[in-house]
Amino acid sequence: MEHGFEATSLRLITTAAGVNLAAVNYHFGSKEELFQAVLTRRLDPMNQDRMQLLSSYESAAAGKPLSCEKILAAMFIPALKLARDHEQGGKNFLRLLGRAYADPAPFIREFLSSQYREMIARFRAAFSFALPHIPREELSWRLHFVMGALSYTLAGADMLKIISQLQPDEATNDELLLKRLAPFLAAGLRSPCAADNTGPSDDDGQHFFQEA
Repeated sequence: MEHGFEATSLRLITTAAGVNLAAVNYHFGSKEELFQAVLTRRLDPMNQDRMQLLSSYESAAAGKPLSCEKILAAMFIPALKLARDHEQGGKNFLRLLGRAYADPAPFIREFLSSQYREMIARFRAAFSFALPHIPREELSWRLHFVMGALSYTLAGADMLKIISQLQPDEATNDELLLKRLAPFLAAGLRSPCAADNTGPSDDDGQHFFQEA
């Protein structure tokens, strides 16, 4: 979180953990596999919660498209739950995740893209159903911007600190964040298309969309 992936050596990690260097190779094999294990351990449950919450909203909608705000809530609420779980790293893990998204290491991008393809597809389909007038490529751009805003909000220590100062109760904090952020993002998603709808490829859109 402090130094980025490339600048964080295995020796630095093992020194902080109070173990010998061979422990990483024994249990994980490499620094890359260690980092993947850290992400998988926390992101898999969060993304499962996201899909389950989205499914429950869709069942309640009885075949009708969900509002953008509802879909965003399905993405946002499990992430906030993780932020409050200190045993799983809490806010520090979200900051680490935000740093990982911006990290240039190719294996991180490839890992995240392949690991969470199912979650990406589920939310892409929900947004496509909710916004049938938005071309696929344009939607990819907009989802990329949505993920950037969500990542900054969740991973930015300053943002969470400001919200906590305004309202010290954590449950109320979550509600306040969702009420403030969801309408802003939904307005961008629904806005009329620009004249030039050129957007990223489907693969690029999937990569950026998984960065939640």
